Amino acid sequence: MGRELRRVEGDAAMRARLFKQGAAHKYAHGHALVLAGGLGRTGAARLAARGALRVGAGLVTVAAPAAAMPECAAQLTAIMLRQVDDAGALAGLLADNRLNALCLGPGLGVSEGTRRMVTVALAVQRATVLDADALTAFAEVPEALFARLHPATVLTPHGGEFARLFPDLAEQGAADPGRPAAARAELVRAAAERAGAVVLLKGAETLVATPRGACALNDATGPRAAPWLATAGAGDVLAGLIAGLMARGVDAGAAAETAAWLHVEAARTVGPGLIAEDLPDALPAVLRELAG
Repeated sequence: MGRELRRVEGDAAMRARLFKQGAAHKYAHGHALVLAGGLGRTGAARLAARGALRVGAGLVTVAAPAAAMPECAAQLTAIMLRQVDDAGALAGLLADNRLNALCLGPGLGVSEGTRRMVTVALAVQRATVLDADALTAFAEVPEALFARLHPATVLTPHGGEFARLFPDLAEQGAADPGRPAAARAELVRAAAERAGAVVLLKGAETLVATPRGACALNDATGPRAAPWLATAGAGDVLAGLIAGLMARGVDAGAAAETAAWLHVEAARTVGPGLIAEDLPDALPAVLRELAG
């Protein structure tokens, strides 16, 4: 106990990492790749992709299996689309080094195929966000996941997913909202150190810890509360925001902190009645306000 727990603020450092220079072009802001699930399960990936594009990634591509391509094509315009049916196809796509940030998990399915795709993605050592099904797929073998992680990886579990990967730390109250944030922070730090990756534990008091022991609190309680974020798809948008920022070259810890802050501010801009589709569209107003 006793280590610093910083609060995430919309400060000058955040403004500096968010805003684009006038002479820059899209290729200077990276290319994020979001993997989608099968037919009828692509919505989560599309939400993540919209988040990545809204937060400033120069290009965003959704990779989907053949059966889901028409579904995605009917919904995507500025976001590109590539067919990826299995881990082998993903490996071929990742031969393109311009795809510099990856997002896996939203709607991907809990299966051996997902584990293989995660393994391929981590092997290329690019900035990677693992969310939702990409985490649950390793619930029985978390050590197999941790052995493949690298410091440019962000894990974004909610309390249940955290408990599947770090059961001992969950038992100690890491995701218990009744415990003081400082005490919970020590447990999330332990998770990040064990995994060798950034861990963002979602909640009203979201904690972001790095493998080196730093930890930050994004507090969405009291006057900054946004309870309407408890809606399907909100976490998928958050994963996309992180991936989009990492595509732009923001390091994993700062990307996770910044995305968590923007996520809450976008929700507060919309207010009650929010659905996940509203979050990417609320970002321009948040960014204008942040610019002052």
